[in-house]
Amino acid sequence: MGYGLLKGKRGVIFGALDDDSIATQVAKKAMEEGAEIVLTNAPVAFRFGKIQALANDLGVEAIPADATSVEDLQNLFTQALEILGGKIDFVLHSIGMSLNIRKNKPYFDLNYDYMQKTYDISAISFHKMMQVAYKQDALSDWGSIVALTYIAADRTFPFYGEMAEAKAILESYARSFGYHLGVNKKIRVNTVSQSPTLTKAGSAVKGFKEFFEYSDKMSPLGNANAEACGDYCVTLFSDLTKMVTMQNLYHDGGFSKMGMNPGIMTGETRWVS
Repeated sequence: MGYGLLKGKRGVIFGALDDDSIATQVAKKAMEEGAEIVLTNAPVAFRFGKIQALANDLGVEAIPADATSVEDLQNLFTQALEILGGKIDFVLHSIGMSLNIRKNKPYFDLNYDYMQKTYDISAISFHKMMQVAYKQDALSDWGSIVALTYIAADRTFPFYGEMAEAKAILESYARSFGYHLGVNKKIRVNTVSQSPTLTKAGSAVKGFKEFFEYSDKMSPLGNANAEACGDYCVTLFSDLTKMVTMQNLYHDGGFSKMGMNPGIMTGETRWVS
């Protein structure tokens, strides 16, 4: 049952693919809180994914758009403004993909053409999205933009490949564009560093299952799931966080602040002091 935190607000959700997607949970939570939304994903997701069926189930519109294409993004925001009947109050960027990871390329033998695509899809698309929306004056004053990131942006996770650098770029865009959007439109921009989450994208990473279990044991509260991430993003879209911007916010059950957990060494699921 919602609290009406987003009543009367309009949003665009990038990256919903199926029921396991974090973006899907964010979309559902936003609607529970009274928001009207539009879903979007790459055209290939409409051909091979379940986004249209998901949109039908939610009773919302889904617009195909390649987030690396400025023209597609321009068309997306134009259509979203028409569908929603006004300016957009919040946007979620939940996009990430590495061909090097998909093809099991180790970090010391990366394909640089793949790397460029990783950066364009996973990071530069965030800048393009904000730039297009700003130029079209598509965003409401005091709106909110959130992108999903990961702690590998500033710590080393050998299996995460060049996605680590992509997330570092993403977080930098949030700070830099956050300044300009804040000064000019009072719009806030933040990133959320989520726990390892059982999604198609996460599961594609080599050793993900083992790391998921490790992270769950290391975190005092355990891993945060996609539904909980949806709740957290809703608070960042709401007027309760109007003065929070340019931050990287950890939603990870405490993992980011842990140095070690004795339970891992003793083989216990949780070590209680």
